[in-house]
Amino acid sequence: MSFITKSAVSLTVLSSKIFQCSGFLNYTVTRRYSNQKEDSYDVVVIGGGIVGSASARELILRHPTLKIAIVEKENRFACHQSGNNSGVIHAGIYYKPGSLKAKLCVEGLNLSYQYLDKKGIKYSKCGKLIVATQRSEVPRLLDLYDRGVKNGVKDIKLMDSKEMHELEPNCKGLEALWSPHTGIVDWGEVTNSYVKDFEECGGKSYLNFEVTKFIESEGAEYPVTLNSSKGNKIEAKYVLTCCGLQSDTVAVLTGCPEEPKIIPFRGEYLYLKPNKSKIANANIYPVPDPRFPFLGVHLTPKIDGRVIVGPNAILAFCKEGYRWGDVNMKELREIIKFSGFQRMALKYASFGLKEMSRSLIMPLQVMQIQKYIQNITSADVERGPAGVRAQAMAKDGTLIEDFVFDSQPGSGAIGSRVLHCRNAPSPGATSSLAIAKMIADKMEEEFKL
Repeated sequence: MSFITKSAVSLTVLSSKIFQCSGFLNYTVTRRYSNQKEDSYDVVVIGGGIVGSASARELILRHPTLKIAIVEKENRFACHQSGNNSGVIHAGIYYKPGSLKAKLCVEGLNLSYQYLDKKGIKYSKCGKLIVATQRSEVPRLLDLYDRGVKNGVKDIKLMDSKEMHELEPNCKGLEALWSPHTGIVDWGEVTNSYVKDFEECGGKSYLNFEVTKFIESEGAEYPVTLNSSKGNKIEAKYVLTCCGLQSDTVAVLTGCPEEPKIIPFRGEYLYLKPNKSKIANANIYPVPDPRFPFLGVHLTPKIDGRVIVGPNAILAFCKEGYRWGDVNMKELREIIKFSGFQRMALKYASFGLKEMSRSLIMPLQVMQIQKYIQNITSADVERGPAGVRAQAMAKDGTLIEDFVFDSQPGSGAIGSRVLHCRNAPSPGATSSLAIAKMIADKMEEEFKL
């Protein structure tokens, strides 16, 4: 094949790739890399959860001429937090006005619904009731309403007990906050759709690729080599890590500090039995208690028609500990010896013991939902799914609720070419498309893509 013919083919492939991706976003290509090696990439994203896949998708939409890969240690995407959650599309009510979490959640909700509609992914905009069952909770409910208004949450409304009963006849309470745009979806399905978009734009996906080592090759065209637990290798110019439960472990591999430490909390759900699945149409939540870091037991309809009650919040005995019997002694020792966990455990000892009791004794968890839906009994529930939350924690026991990015720019090629997203706090799934835009902006700034 002549040089002219080869050039024409290359131009055709490039034009096709840009055209294929142009249906999603309209970005100007600012830079092109030359790449002929099969397992060498301009950018590698580590982590196939919803934040990693959304970020890989965003990067290739903005830069369709870059060669980009995403690697995931499991045999499928969305294997952990992204595929084991309540499936709620959050509206942005809970978060401090003006905070990044509030902004990204509200933006993410709008982007999510647009995306779901475009892709034909099934969802339900079933709404959410936050119910005050005691007079002491009413001021906190009013504060949530004020936060929601300041955050730009659309169409939220305060309801008295009569209005609440008309909306949800089985729900009891004094007052409630109604959020009509809260919804439900299968976030695992959404994650896989992001990956499909990424691959259709020319991205390469690797499953069963657990990164266990970074090797620096100074002066090389691809100065960062990723080694897997099975001995496979991928070369990269730049790397983004979005590793969720393993984010601290992967960051330490490149010389970053242990903090923030990921402490895994398991949330266990109960299923309502099918004959009770019509007891409510909306998500029904309690007013959160500011003394504790979690939202409390709530009722959530799932997109598959089932209804879950929960979760509790108990320490998992390993980072991927979905059951009491899942124990990794090395990880458990690291958790227990971490000063931040010790401080938090002392502060919330009573709360933690109650949560453990609710895990072992189902009627105790049912009692939490009976505060606002009285005609659910222990006979109406059965054991359901569980998820593990990656809770970032500081040495003083503070639960970190903001985004944390990390790199080691003074430590050679690896430090200057790897960006770690060490904490993408809840509601990460709802905010995923908005978070991806922020991460892509940061990578463009850091790496001059």
